[in-house]
Amino acid sequence: MSELFDAVDALLASRATLPPPAERKRLRSAHGLTIDEVAGALKVRRATVSGWESGKTEPRPPERDAYARLLDKLAELYPATPAPTAEIAPAPDAPVPATFTGAPDPSEAPPLSTGPASEAADMTETENTQTPASVAAAPAAVPRPARTTRPTPTSRRGGAKRAAPAGTPAGGTDPRFENGPLAVVDVEDGKVLAYCVGGLVLDVPAKSMPSLVEWTLAEAKLGQPKLSGPGRPADPLLVLTEAALERYGLPVSFTAEEKDAGRIPEAHKVIKQLVRADWKLTKRGFGPWARIYRPAKGSDRQCVQLCIPSWNALDARFWGHAAQLPPAELARVLGTYAMRVMTPRGSTAVTGLELMTALHPPTHAVRDEETGALRQADTKTPGSLGSAPVDCAPPEAPDGHPVLKALDLPRFHVRGPSEKLFEEAYDWARPMTDAECTLRHLVGIDVNMAFAAGANGLNVGLGEPTHVKAPAFDPKLPGSWLVDLSHVDLSRVKAGKEWLELDGSLLPSPFTPKGDHPEGPAWYATPTVAYAQELGYDVAPTEAYVRYDNGRYLDGWYQRLRDAYLATMADLGVTADLSPEDFLTAMDGYKARDPELGIVVAAIKATVKGGLGKLRERPRGEGWRPGERWRALERPTWRPDIRAAVISRTRINLHRKIVKHAAFTGQYPIAVLSDCVVYAADGPSPMDFLPYRDGKPLPGGFKLGINPGLVKHEGTQSVLWGEGVREQFDAPQLNFARFIKDGTVTAADNGE
Repeated sequence: MSELFDAVDALLASRATLPPPAERKRLRSAHGLTIDEVAGALKVRRATVSGWESGKTEPRPPERDAYARLLDKLAELYPATPAPTAEIAPAPDAPVPATFTGAPDPSEAPPLSTGPASEAADMTETENTQTPASVAAAPAAVPRPARTTRPTPTSRRGGAKRAAPAGTPAGGTDPRFENGPLAVVDVEDGKVLAYCVGGLVLDVPAKSMPSLVEWTLAEAKLGQPKLSGPGRPADPLLVLTEAALERYGLPVSFTAEEKDAGRIPEAHKVIKQLVRADWKLTKRGFGPWARIYRPAKGSDRQCVQLCIPSWNALDARFWGHAAQLPPAELARVLGTYAMRVMTPRGSTAVTGLELMTALHPPTHAVRDEETGALRQADTKTPGSLGSAPVDCAPPEAPDGHPVLKALDLPRFHVRGPSEKLFEEAYDWARPMTDAECTLRHLVGIDVNMAFAAGANGLNVGLGEPTHVKAPAFDPKLPGSWLVDLSHVDLSRVKAGKEWLELDGSLLPSPFTPKGDHPEGPAWYATPTVAYAQELGYDVAPTEAYVRYDNGRYLDGWYQRLRDAYLATMADLGVTADLSPEDFLTAMDGYKARDPELGIVVAAIKATVKGGLGKLRERPRGEGWRPGERWRALERPTWRPDIRAAVISRTRINLHRKIVKHAAFTGQYPIAVLSDCVVYAADGPSPMDFLPYRDGKPLPGGFKLGINPGLVKHEGTQSVLWGEGVREQFDAPQLNFARFIKDGTVTAADNGE
């Protein structure tokens, strides 16, 4: 009889009900699980789980029953449509981390960056060699708004919709946000209008700033669904034009005093209006990226974010000429960015950091076993950084950090490589050889989305560092290692099982940003030490700070930004399936085909660089003195070790390609700057020196294409130009990669 029961159980298991493919992926991501972890638990291949989540294949017994059980448990933790009480609001007086998904409890949220000085500070760009998956599921581009006469609204007072052009994408499945994530508020012929994504225009009946906020929350239906199961929906964003600022009593531009403060004074009449209406502002005040809110009650959040371009909210370094666009075009640019990346939370740097937390919220809801009610979990969400800040290890700390006090260093002491972790992007150049001087061209190639791709699949620390003496090096363990790599000889390196003979004098060292050969023990991130092993050399660290709590925290972040980048480039006519020749043709002047989408591409790239730079944000005045804590240190996402690991891996990825190229072609780089490499060649195109055969690139070397980690043409100048500028500035090692794009070198560069 038991055999019959077993047969019945197996038959039932073979028909276990499974959610749709998209829901399977959502549930896995909500719990912070990687595909590899699920595949390992079910004892199947990674590609098998990927096929289940894409809908290409369906699981079969016995894995189907186990997979269904996993998804059922996850569905209990992360319901697709949680009840209103599922949103756990912090206690009124409880501080909420600045990186909390959606708007933090704004009364306690630390101010986000608004100044132009350090939005992408500490970062220059990163890479990866993996080819990304299809981006067919990426949000559709917001169509260019039709500049036609709008029908008469049915109700002025009700904020009625005006007709949207055909092809307008839906604002999402959530009816709360059916008009999209944001609106640009403008005044035309005395009427206040809100331009939404897809050309939709709403009449705005509000006559004051408090009533504008009320209208936005009650009638505008603006916002964005949460990006992960435990997260929160994004608050609506209003972009105020100069005309709108005048209508609502705000200055069109800052005075010198307001510019220094980054906000208008608290005594301003508009702020008084908001206070009388029981609205509050975050500690950063009423600045370029203001947040207006009332304390949350349960799951009822009341918060609206403002973006004010004329107050430099859209920094031209990252948003180009977006601030000068007409309202409908500006809504298209910001709407496309919001739908593909996320609703901007501040500068591109701030948004890049917030995206990390939106995909891995620090807390989640659990059901109380006694009462049955949902409450905030006592532990952090798996795969997140948690809600409490973590101090870095001493070698990872920038100068002036409080952890350095315990080292009792002499005053004005400058820490060297044996005391401080120096993981930065390349800035290296060398004199040209006689043979290279006989060639005609200097050709630069640039790695696409290099730092984002370098973050993909990278194992990073999620918790506190542990100090270890004389550790055995583990390439899978994130950390910082004190080790002597001066014995690594680039003239003879290992590639797989084969030893390669190279001219090491023509190669940059992979272990230092300047490409200099290390002279003794120094601190390195895990990817750098692992590369020394890969080259065939033993490593023996004397001490290390390692993180046993670790995971692939940045995978989802990379995938979101990768998909946004590829989808936008595809809209500009550059796709992943082009031949090398067609790719070079498509990249020629691609931004001119649609300048607005060109702005979006630039903003996505800036989000990558700035987000990683924010992981090690430095003090910003405010009376800070060395040895004191600064505001950024109170964020769980202040993690210089993660930034160092990404830069380390990116630099190593680039060096690996350089070595492969040199071994196969005998060609060596003349200059490297971050993710740009310059070679001397007979012709002006990358095809004149990249070793393509029958349309196929060198395995493990440089490959032309739009995917992150592949390369594009950065620029070409003549060898005579190169020798001329080096002679002009008396700089034999002037870095050509810095100027290869347009060839402009000024006296201000001073040969550096």
